[in-house]
Amino acid sequence: MSQFDFIFMLTRNDRTVEDAATHLETALRAGVGHIGFKDIGLPFDDLARLARRIKDAGARAYIEVVSVDRESELRSVRAAVDLGVDFLLGGTHVEDVLPVIAGTGMAYYPFPGRITGHPSILEGDTDSIVASAVALCRHPGVSGLDLLAYRAQGDVPALIKSVCAAARKPVIVAGSIDCADQIAAARAGGAAAFTIGTSALDGRFPAPGTNLEAQLAAIMQASAGPAPHAAAHLFP
Repeated sequence: MSQFDFIFMLTRNDRTVEDAATHLETALRAGVGHIGFKDIGLPFDDLARLARRIKDAGARAYIEVVSVDRESELRSVRAAVDLGVDFLLGGTHVEDVLPVIAGTGMAYYPFPGRITGHPSILEGDTDSIVASAVALCRHPGVSGLDLLAYRAQGDVPALIKSVCAAARKPVIVAGSIDCADQIAAARAGGAAAFTIGTSALDGRFPAPGTNLEAQLAAIMQASAGPAPHAAAHLFP
């Protein structure tokens, strides 16, 4: 069986928060091992300090690209290479991104489906999203998928299950997760991991307290244990 991972994002509404460095220290004290941020919200030097601190602490560093146009996305991808993060999440211009990250060892998890707006929204029906997922996973350089399941309409648990079954590569479920039931749906659907940022930073996840320490503890408790049906762990 594969591990089911919680990725804490130092972000609110698809932007890295100004006080990310403070929240990062809280997360590291709590034992969070997967920590990320977005490509917008802070200057590059601040993002570099975050990435370096995450890696120095022995955690995995993630950056999620939410830029919607090709040129902005490629600038962010080049920045991710310079930052030396472990995981590149998001983005949609896969054919253009793959040559940029070739040889870096970075795990690449693009968005399947049609992504619009900011904060990002996943559009389309389940069949079209699954078809996109399958096409993306045919690329050897694509490590898995970053599925904005909770930014989609319709039956989200069914969408997660369908994409995970079809992709045959690890799937990270993202997009406004704010309760244990949504985490459980991601686990049951076969996801390898999930992301939470805004709901923890805003104290909205059901927990004994609204402070970040209590929020992270509740999320980690809700995510504890293996993912019984995941295609693979984030790092095989």
